Amino acid sequence: MQKKFKITVNGVEYDVTVEDMSEGTSYILPQPGDMKIPASPAAAPAPAPAAASDHGPNDLMSPLAGVISALPVTQGEEVTQGQEVAVIEAMKMKTTVVAHKTGKITDLAVKVKDAIDAGQRILTIE
Repeated sequence: MQKKFKITVNGVEYDVTVEDMSEGTSYILPQPGDMKIPASPAAAPAPAPAAASDHGPNDLMSPLAGVISALPVTQGEEVTQGQEVAVIEAMKMKTTVVAHKTGKITDLAVKVKDAIDAGQRILTIE
């Protein structure tokens, strides 16, 4: 059903026609009670097998996606557990990444300004 209205916006009058979509079956959004949950859900597909791990216990993985904004260590440097080894910036927030163990950095997989995904290897400590 259509209804006509006169509205005023910033001092200017407009004649508008509005259609009431809640009556009949032409509405777009579901109404209360329209969404029915089946009594027994259909069998869900089996989850995909987990990908083989491509990192080892010496690899330090990124905890989040972002951009490497600082890398205060170098390859070959000795680090101690808990020492800051990288800073990742994501959504204007900086997250400090610390060494997960004491040892020597044998491989730096990233450099400053590199985009990095969550779970991507940052460096290796042996």
